[in-house]
Amino acid sequence: MVAVTRFEDLIVWQKARQLAKEVHAACATGRVVHDYALTDQMRRASVSIVSNIAEGFERKNPSYFGQFLSYARGSCAELRAQLYLASDVGWLLESEFSRLSLLARQKSPACLERSTSRSQPLPNHLVDLNTQLLSPH
Repeated sequence: MVAVTRFEDLIVWQKARQLAKEVHAACATGRVVHDYALTDQMRRASVSIVSNIAEGFERKNPSYFGQFLSYARGSCAELRAQLYLASDVGWLLESEFSRLSLLARQKSPACLERSTSRSQPLPNHLVDLNTQLLSPH
């Protein structure tokens, strides 16, 4: 088992980063650009996912990491809700909504539910989490 020493090496962070990139690109084109408030919130939510994973990891404490992963999950739910709203009001085409919603479900910190449900502190600075977070699935 390989120990991760940088948040940049976490697969979950890499996936969240890709999601944020896709959301920013989608918010810069099409009809959705006309709704600044909604696109701003979508961008902020996607940035929050990436940032909370990084911040939690850098605190070097399993309890704090778990808390920040919980924040990241919440931000991902917020983003998915905003995608529905953007679709409902006609700002996103159905194909774009479907693509981004799928990305948000696949590339979100969904695997983190298992990671943060542990009752015991993790040994060797999150080594047990590395197995789950480095999994490409």
